[in-house]
Amino acid sequence: MASKDVTVRGAGIFGLSVAFACLRRGATVRVVDPNGPGAGASGGILGALAPHTPENWNAKKAFQLDALLAAEDYWREISELSGADPGYCRTGRVQPVLDPRGLELARARAQSAETLWQGEAVWRVIPCEEAKGLLPASPTGWLIHDSLSARIHPRAACAALAKAIETLGGEIVKEAETEGQEVLATGWQGLLALSAELERLIGYGVKGQAVLVKYSAPQASQVFADALHIVPHGDGTTAIGSTSERAFGDPHATDEGCDALIAKAREVCPELVGAEVLEKWAAVRPRARSRAPMLGPHPKRRDCYIANGGFKIGFGMAPKVGEVMATLLLEQQDTVPFGFRVEDSL
Repeated sequence: MASKDVTVRGAGIFGLSVAFACLRRGATVRVVDPNGPGAGASGGILGALAPHTPENWNAKKAFQLDALLAAEDYWREISELSGADPGYCRTGRVQPVLDPRGLELARARAQSAETLWQGEAVWRVIPCEEAKGLLPASPTGWLIHDSLSARIHPRAACAALAKAIETLGGEIVKEAETEGQEVLATGWQGLLALSAELERLIGYGVKGQAVLVKYSAPQASQVFADALHIVPHGDGTTAIGSTSERAFGDPHATDEGCDALIAKAREVCPELVGAEVLEKWAAVRPRARSRAPMLGPHPKRRDCYIANGGFKIGFGMAPKVGEVMATLLLEQQDTVPFGFRVEDSL
């Protein structure tokens, strides 16, 4: 008999969240990663947890909404178990309104959010003079503000989650044989391996670069403008990102892409001009062919499951990803929503 009920391969945000959920249900769990927790894309610096727009509702958006609404209690529990701060705070997000058509659309979305977000959060259109904190320039004088978006510090969150897993009796090791059911949460390289195994494109890696600057605005909302995320953290820093590079050489090398991020951020938010650059970061994120996370049984291997493809929304999805995978592994009940199943990327 196996001494472990579940072996999770990969200690990024998906692997750790699955392990945590299984442990909370009483399973014995071992996480295996040769590089340790948060060593890949999950060990980043950005940490923008932001919703899809409240329109054209589907299972993916509903799943993400549930995950974002669960996040506060989820990360509070992890903080209490670990004694560490994951950097979570639901500070909201602001976006500039660029033109009259955009203003009309933003107001329509405000109305739909009243229903779709179940009264748990709001999407508002406000004049710039009503807003406070780190603000983007807006040519119309209007901003979109939503109260659902949150921030997290990815590295700190992975460290806290790893500690919580160990507090609950789980193991995190660099090497081990598989015992019990196996979960492959092996990031972009795992997607490449799965593509080779199935002889078809399942997913691939997209490199992202980000920058951390010394700018303190701990209570400010994050900013999303011109496809750029600007995320003030609680430790006196602000993160800027990220690039999306399908073609790349060194997965961890930074280059002029970081300089372009800084220049754009200073244009979007002039308050950042002169802020000291503390760190430049790069890693490769796993993107499934369907663009949604891949959750469910491996198409060829018995007692083997896949939890991959978090791409840019892994931390935002983590509370629900862990729960649906634990339900599948331990109760053999499939609650994975349409669009997230492994077969949806085949």
